[in-house]
Amino acid sequence: MKKDIQIPEVTDVEMAIVYEYNDIYKTDDWNVYIINKKNVDIEMVVIVSQGFSKTKTTSLLRKKLEKLPANSFAKVELIQPELFSLSNRFQVSFFEGNTLYDKTFTFEANTIKEGALRMIPELNKRGVLAK
Repeated sequence: MKKDIQIPEVTDVEMAIVYEYNDIYKTDDWNVYIINKKNVDIEMVVIVSQGFSKTKTTSLLRKKLEKLPANSFAKVELIQPELFSLSNRFQVSFFEGNTLYDKTFTFEANTIKEGALRMIPELNKRGVLAK
């Protein structure tokens, strides 16, 4: 029975944590983005995030996007630097056409830092991409 279930591989969707200036509050913030590099829209995007280690676990946060257009991105949430000592997991589910896709992106503990920032062309900002 399990062998009959086809789980499609997620491609061209990424998660990034970006260090950027906030014009409203005049601060430098860390923000989480989802990037759709596909040539088609993805719909009903649900993102569940949680930080964790062997001894600590944060609350679950959920975010829903009705539609993420082709070749676009969306800001998901602000992330506090205190969470960088934890591994941060983002479970992403979405529909492409009539097919449901699911992928878990993880930023390992202590990998989010200014020294690890790289230019992310889709955002035109400096950040870290999830593995």
